[in-house]
Order: sequence, then C-alpha cells, then structure tokens
Amino acid sequence: MAAASASLSHLLLAPRRRTHPNPSHHPSRPITTALPRRRCPASAISAAASDLLSPAPSLKSRLAAGDTLYGLFLLSFSPTLAELAALAGYDYVVVDMEHGPGGIPEALACLRALDAARTPAVLRLPEASAVWAKKALDLGPAGLMLPAVESPAAAADAVSHCRYPPRGVRGAAHPIVRASAYGLDDSYLSRCEDDTLIICQVETAAGIAEVDAIAAVDGVDVVQMGPLDLSASMGYLWDAGNRKVRAALREAERKVLEARKKKLAAATGGNAAYLGGFAMQNDPPEQLKLRGYHMVAGAVDIGMFRKAALDDVKRFREAVMEIGEEGDEEEEKEEKENDGYWSE
Repeated sequence: MAAASASLSHLLLAPRRRTHPNPSHHPSRPITTALPRRRCPASAISAAASDLLSPAPSLKSRLAAGDTLYGLFLLSFSPTLAELAALAGYDYVVVDMEHGPGGIPEALACLRALDAARTPAVLRLPEASAVWAKKALDLGPAGLMLPAVESPAAAADAVSHCRYPPRGVRGAAHPIVRASAYGLDDSYLSRCEDDTLIICQVETAAGIAEVDAIAAVDGVDVVQMGPLDLSASMGYLWDAGNRKVRAALREAERKVLEARKKKLAAATGGNAAYLGGFAMQNDPPEQLKLRGYHMVAGAVDIGMFRKAALDDVKRFREAVMEIGEEGDEEEEKEEKENDGYWSE
C-alpha cells in the first residue's frame, strides 16, 4: 500500500529547485537548478491504482458462500462513525438516504471512509427511482436498497434502474465516475452488474402478499423485510410487535426461505432471493439469525449513541446522589463524634 501511494505521488510532484553555494557568485544570490520530473510509466500507475482500489469480497460472493451477514444502519452520515463501524467488524453498513439527513455528497464521504476500512457500503435510496439509482451507483457502493417495493413489476423496474441498456435504463457515465475508479478500472463494465447487490424492501401489506413473486424476479438478490412500515400499513403504527404484524412477517419469511431451499435442492434456473431483515426490540438480531435470515441489520448508529448517552447521564446522576448520601453520613458521624468529645 505504501509503495502504491509512493508511485501515485510522483504524478503530483512539481519540479524542485535546489540551491548550490558557488564561490564565483555572490553568497546572497544562490544558483537554482530545476530537477528533472520523474515520469511514472502508465503500467506502474495502473498497478498502483489497482493495489489502492482492490475491493473487499463482494456481499454477493459472501452470501453465495453461506455467510450470514451482520450490518449497521448509518443515519448520522458521519464518516467517523462509518469508519468506526467498519473497524468494529460489521460485515456491511447501510448509509440511509431514505430517513437520514444526507444526500449524495454526504453519502460519498461515508463511502470513502468505509472503502478505506474495506467494508462494503449499501446505499438505501429515498425512493425506488432511476434518477436516484443512477446517482447512487455512480458512487460505487456494494449494493442498493430500494424502498417500498410492492409488486413483481415494481421489483423488475428497480432492477432495471441498476442495469445498463439493453438490460436496463441506467445512464452511462462509466469512464468518469467513482464507481469505475474514474475510468481507471477497465473491468468495471464486465463485472458491475454481477457484483452489485440489489435489495428490495418489502414493507407493506400489499408487498407481503406478493413477496414470493417479488423474490422470484430476476436480479432481485435480497428481499428485505420492513417491520415498522409494515405495522403502519396494517394499522398498528404504535405497535410494531403486534401479533398480527408478527404473523404476517413469519409467513413472508417462510415463503422466501422455502423458495430458496427449493431452488437449491432442485438446482434449477430462476431466481430465489436471500432474506434480509431489521432487528427490533421485540425481535433481536440473534432471533433473526436463528430463523434463517441471510442478512441482519442489528442496530442504528443514532439509536446506539442515544442509548449510550442516556446510560452515561444516568450513571452520573446516580453517582452524584450516592456521593451526596455518603457525605451526609460522614457529616452526621463527625457531629456525633464531636458532640461526644465536647460533652466530656
């Protein structure tokens, strides 16, 4: 890595000027000579860029290998927290443009932090549209999460947003965008559609009714359950753990998992998506893993910080009370001792 950085740095070096003392010239007027610019062969530049930009194993390849992936949702759009999440060991981080305050520029900063720590980033879009998918894919994430997919037709549209013509409608700017290393990655076009994970969120009663058909759409890699929006669509906004919501989720889980088992057992063609989900207070991530989920989002950075902050303040308040109580006891003890001393 250091060697690659050193090679690339030669592109940025300007001619240097060196001073030489010369007795034949006035001491206050040194001679300056320009050093020749060191040129780096194109092959060396390409090798250096390849070393710097070599990707981590794709999420698709890890799912195919049978790994269960554990992720974090990033709503703060903090590159520092993104980097920390990566270093903590999460398998992927979802940068949430649907509910978080950031857009494309803020997402880009988080992607750079995650790439530096070699952790795949998934971008959750504000809506399942061609415009948002195009702008997000040009940043070079490992995957896209498209919200509120309610039918096979909507799932097919979502997939088309992520593919170049003739298979889709993605706009082409591959020679200059970050996803292709600004044109330095000659393999980008040949692999981008195979590497990019397409996640369709099924999070309404209408979507749950069509979940098996959505999971069968070619190009849908993961069906992501959305318990909060599902509870709202079923009339239980304030009760995400309602038994009817849980029953609907279990039925959807069963359909997706059974379809995938049948596909693997028969070794036939056709698509069968992996199952992804969000952990909830009444449904922790360990339970999702035990039920067969392939991707589990276990926490949200804002929620983790909120809990840590509240616990920290609580500990401090309780410690102040304890110290105060100890101080009162000490004062009472001293008063008794003093009373006893002076009464003699």
